[in-house]
Amino acid sequence: MIMFKKWSIGLLLAILPTTALLAGNPDRIGESGAGELLINPWAASSGLNALNGANVTGIEAMRLNVAGLAFTRQTELGFSRTLWLNGSDVDINVFGVAQKLGEGAIGIELMTMGLGEIPVTTTSLPEGTGSTFKPGISNFAISYSRKFADYLAGGVTIRGVSERIADVSAFGVALDVGIQYVTGNEAYPEKVKFGIALRNVGTPMQFRGDGLSFRSDPPSGTFEATVNQQSQDFELPSLLLIAASYDLHFGASSRLTVNAQFQSNSFYKDFYGGGLEYGLTVNGEERFQLRAAYRYEDGLLDDAARTTAHTGLAAGFSFIQPFREDGPRFAIDYSYRPSNPYNGSHALGLRFNL
Repeated sequence: MIMFKKWSIGLLLAILPTTALLAGNPDRIGESGAGELLINPWAASSGLNALNGANVTGIEAMRLNVAGLAFTRQTELGFSRTLWLNGSDVDINVFGVAQKLGEGAIGIELMTMGLGEIPVTTTSLPEGTGSTFKPGISNFAISYSRKFADYLAGGVTIRGVSERIADVSAFGVALDVGIQYVTGNEAYPEKVKFGIALRNVGTPMQFRGDGLSFRSDPPSGTFEATVNQQSQDFELPSLLLIAASYDLHFGASSRLTVNAQFQSNSFYKDFYGGGLEYGLTVNGEERFQLRAAYRYEDGLLDDAARTTAHTGLAAGFSFIQPFREDGPRFAIDYSYRPSNPYNGSHALGLRFNL
């Protein structure tokens, strides 16, 4: 308990200076960049609309609350592919690996976004030159998390963020920190969980490159010069989330987990929501999980005021198959998030616990 108090006080001291920034101020909406940092590309947790910051574990914790990485079983590998807003020609791929190290775990994650091909246009050829280019968005993260007691874990993530278009690119570094607290009774010691995480706090980003230069005649008109333009820098979409979960057990074969979460966004509307996850246990191993969640933000139910394509709902499931009792296992995850416009976001993933 002493260690828990120390960590709580330390995290609060780290968060307090940023509370003025994390106010969900409508006047600041749209002033940040790197919006991909707000997207959860993992298939399992996206079935809960990423509202499981209190109890997420393994590699998916690196995207939501890094403290959950400490609960990695041994070695975990995962891959997910998302058709983002199906019909928009955007896809997201993410790969991660986590390795348990004593009372802690280390993990790495790589996420890339494919935005399709964009025609090259110029002032003289506004209809296109006949060539195309592919924008590139990616980020790479390394995380470390450890248990400080059976009931307390904390961790940190350092993430490199890269964005590029033709001859122009930007790079930044983001920091995530988080803690998870677990409690319960003698029969179910992990029945209740709490989580808090501060994410995407980092350096401003600025686009630089030859694409911001052009040839121009100076006023004298005696020679041609290269003019370099400077782009405005932008901040990362930092956020603070506070989450809780409660497990309901119905005999030895059924579990129902209730999740609730509030998220304060510095450059976007705050939102809150809840979700349910049902788990079915067969022969001592959880084999099937079914999820559904709803996330609400101001104006979500008004088509004229809504500022997001997703409508707040999410659902998904997982099939888990052990190779042998208490041994390695793999899982197939799927999630769907409806949207308007477009045809929703589909995510399919594979996880291996070795």
